[in-house]
Amino acid sequence: MAILIIGVLMFIGTHSLRSFAPGARTSMIAKLGVQGWRAVYSLVSIVSIAVIVYGYSQAPTVNLWFPPVWTAHIALTLMLFAMVCLVAAVLPAGHIATKTKHPMVLSIKIWATAHLLANGDLASVILFGAFLAWGVFMRITLKRRQRAGEITLRPFVSTRYDLLALVLGVVVWLAFILKLHELLFNVAPLPAMSL
Repeated sequence: MAILIIGVLMFIGTHSLRSFAPGARTSMIAKLGVQGWRAVYSLVSIVSIAVIVYGYSQAPTVNLWFPPVWTAHIALTLMLFAMVCLVAAVLPAGHIATKTKHPMVLSIKIWATAHLLANGDLASVILFGAFLAWGVFMRITLKRRQRAGEITLRPFVSTRYDLLALVLGVVVWLAFILKLHELLFNVAPLPAMSL
């Protein structure tokens, strides 16, 4: 369980640096340059994800509760919304991005909530609970930074990016529920179907 917690702390710490220590980030950019900072930031992010995945796979199963089967169906549905928001976050802004303001953060909160609903073991509660709390913290922080004029929201570009976010979000969602989730995490989100 310790490895999982270390990975979560590494990831959240790295991605909260601007909120907790904005001077540290600025100092690192001054020392390494923008590209050097991005390389270090990316490397730490990738390593922390690998530590999380490994730590989660090695964590002992300690069931806190047993979620009803129907929570898996809610989780699958929520994940569709999470994928659409995720895609909207990386495309030029359409209505989805401008109305949600921070679609990547919203995607993380939906993803974490969906997985908390469907999993009752301690490792899942630690992992997804931490990411949900971090998502809430980030949304509050981003709102404060926006009010202070530190950041501005992306301006609306075109509705076509909403359509693209919907189509690509559904494609990514289907890829995950049909096979990718099982390949990456050894967990099939859909129960085996008997013919």
